[in-house]
Amino acid sequence: MKKLLIPALILPMVLAGCGKEDVADVSLGVLTFKDIKVNTFVDPKVPGVTCHVASIEDNLSLADPSDSSVSCRQTGEITAEMIASIDKSKAGEVVFHKSKSVFFKTMKIRRIYDAQTQTLLYLSYSTKEITGSFKHSLSTVPLWGTAAWEVRAPAPASTK
Repeated sequence: MKKLLIPALILPMVLAGCGKEDVADVSLGVLTFKDIKVNTFVDPKVPGVTCHVASIEDNLSLADPSDSSVSCRQTGEITAEMIASIDKSKAGEVVFHKSKSVFFKTMKIRRIYDAQTQTLLYLSYSTKEITGSFKHSLSTVPLWGTAAWEVRAPAPASTK
């Protein structure tokens, strides 16, 4: 039974490194057994935005570190129809997630729309507190210059 348990625990770690969305795998050294993996994804509702997520993976651990960063850019057309289809609540919506542990820790990317500045915010965060803080990073994609940009009437000048 123990002989079957070890391969069952190792197989998911091996397969985790085989994702088709991996664009980079950088070793942090022979003795650390840790890598920086860079994943890419296209926003499912705003396909004119591509994000790259860098995170550390520990090949000898059942729980990867929570550190991650996200960078998103406009790589195609962004239309008003796309923006109309997204969740515009203050919490936004999860557009990417990746398991970081067998103990329910997940890294998520959440898209939030800032209507005031007409900007898409992409917030990367860990769902588990580590040493007193939640790890997170932020990237923004302004809609200025896209078909989704709304020209608004200027605010009336105040009279004194």
